[in-house]
Amino acid sequence: MGTDKTARPPSIRIAPMTVVVLLVAAGLVTWIVAVQRMRGMDAGPGTNLGGLGWFLGIWVTMMAAMMLPSVAPMVFIFHRLSRDRASRGQPFVPTWLFVLGYLAVWTLYGLAAYALYRLVVHVDLGFFEWTRGGRYVAGGAIVAAGLYELTPLKSACLRHCRGPLHFLLHDWRNGVLGAVRTGAVHGTYCVGCCWGLMVVLFALGVMSLMWMAVVAALIFAQKVLPKGEHLTKVFAVAFVAVGIWVASAPRTVPGLTLPNSDAANQARMRMMQTPPSGTKPSAPMHSDKPQTQTP
Repeated sequence: MGTDKTARPPSIRIAPMTVVVLLVAAGLVTWIVAVQRMRGMDAGPGTNLGGLGWFLGIWVTMMAAMMLPSVAPMVFIFHRLSRDRASRGQPFVPTWLFVLGYLAVWTLYGLAAYALYRLVVHVDLGFFEWTRGGRYVAGGAIVAAGLYELTPLKSACLRHCRGPLHFLLHDWRNGVLGAVRTGAVHGTYCVGCCWGLMVVLFALGVMSLMWMAVVAALIFAQKVLPKGEHLTKVFAVAFVAVGIWVASAPRTVPGLTLPNSDAANQARMRMMQTPPSGTKPSAPMHSDKPQTQTP
C-alpha cells in the first residue's frame, strides 16, 4: 500500500479542502489583479470596451475573481469524487480541467456581449446616447434582469448550482474531455443562473470595481449561502426598483458614474493609456465610436 500511495500523481494526494483553499486564493489574486488593472476605469453605462484582446483579458480576470469563490463547493465535490474513483482503480481526472471548462463558457458569454456591443457601435443608433434614450435602455436592462429572477429557468439553473453532488452524480463524464465537458455543462447552468446579474453589471458600468464587487457578492449569496435560493424574489424587487431609479433619476443613484460626467471622461482617458501589451496606446479607443459620448 505504501508503494501504491507514493506512485500516485501529486494531484491525487491533494486533499479536497486544499483544492478549495487554492481556488479561493486564486480568486483573491485575480481580485488584486482586477483592482490594479481596472482602478479608475469606471466610465459608467455604455463604457467603451476597446479592442477584443484588451477586453478579453479584463473579462477573464473579472470572471475568475467573481466566480471562483462561488464555484468552490462544486470544485470541492468534483475533486473528492475524482479521488474516490481513482482509489477504486479508475483514471484520475485533474480538477483544473473542470475549472477550465467552466471558465470557457463564461468566456464565450463575454465574447457574445462584446459582439453585441460591436454591433450597436457599428449601427450607431443615436437613441443609445445617454443624453437621449441611453438611461432608459440601461434601466430597462436592469428591470429585465429583475424579472428574470422570477422565471422557472432561473430557478432550475440555480437549483443545479446549489446542488453540486446531485449535479456531478448525474452529469459526470470520464476522461480528460469528460472533465472539460462536465465543467462546461456546469458553466452553462451558471450562465443560465447569473447572466441577468451580469447584465446589471454591464448596465451600471462593466469596468466599475464597486458594482463588480456588489454583483459578485450577490452571486455568492444566492449560490452558496443557506436559503440563498429564496433571495430571487428579493433580487427581483431590488433590480426592478434600481432599474426604474436609473431611468428616472440617474444623478441620484449612489456609485453610478454618468457617461457625460468629468469622472467618465477621465476614465476613458485612463483606458486609452492602458491598452493590451503590444498595441498602440490609443488605437482601440480612437478606432471605435464609444457608446458614451459627451454632449
